[in-house]
Amino acid sequence: MAVSSRPISVAAPRRLSVRAISNTVLLVIGMCFLLPLGWLVLASIDESASLVASVPGSVSGANFDAVLTTDQTFRPLWNSFVLSGGCALITVVAAVLAAYPLSRYRMRFNKPFMYGVLFGTGLPITAMMVPVYGLFVRLNLLDSLTGTVFFLAATSLPMAIWMMKNFMDSVPVSLEEAAWVDGASAMKALRTVVVPLMRPGIAVVFIFVFIQAWGNFFVPFVLLLSPEKQPAAVSIFTFFGQYGSVAYGQLAAFSLLYAAPVLVLYVLVSRLLGGSFTMAGAVKG
Repeated sequence: MAVSSRPISVAAPRRLSVRAISNTVLLVIGMCFLLPLGWLVLASIDESASLVASVPGSVSGANFDAVLTTDQTFRPLWNSFVLSGGCALITVVAAVLAAYPLSRYRMRFNKPFMYGVLFGTGLPITAMMVPVYGLFVRLNLLDSLTGTVFFLAATSLPMAIWMMKNFMDSVPVSLEEAAWVDGASAMKALRTVVVPLMRPGIAVVFIFVFIQAWGNFFVPFVLLLSPEKQPAAVSIFTFFGQYGSVAYGQLAAFSLLYAAPVLVLYVLVSRLLGGSFTMAGAVKG
């Protein structure tokens, strides 16, 4: 009688247990994000919303009617678009121009410069605001949207340079060399060859900087004094009253409106650009 000598595999049960643990951890993390979002949705349609998440007895749009005003929502959202869009545009242009020589030319100070830029990302914004506030007072830029845009761009530039350089390193230099042979200058090769090929990377940096500026509360709160110039990240503070009173329903409705533009921007950019580099066939083997 033949006896099978095939070894008993213990790898399959081990893989199943590891998969079950990982799925459980992912489920817990997902619930940590979904529960607050569920509270926002339920509280926004509940006239008597509280801190406890509960299904409303009747669906009501009174909270949206209360916040959909010019002073409460539309003007702060427009200010947020101006600050975030201007900051993202300035940062992307400056990051492309700064990352190009760092990516294409090998110089002795490249690495020290990059480490210096990395050090700039670690400076706490709270420690910078005291001298920045004094500088804005001397330059008469306090309560100026333009000055705040440039400062937000300056604080976002270090990380943007690092990200942009990594994206630019993936563009083959041989494509620029072909443009140089045809008589193109370095700036023309950057504009006509490098930038079109790294559009997804530029979009990633733009979205990263835009979202960072969109959710920035501290800088506009310190540098913008007029209520009509404050963005939505600051105006949301008005839903918190004195002695701990909070308009939870209106706060939830405003939060959904505040989060919608960022989600729409992300979806549009990911649809238009495809979300990945498509340089297949750019270089012949």
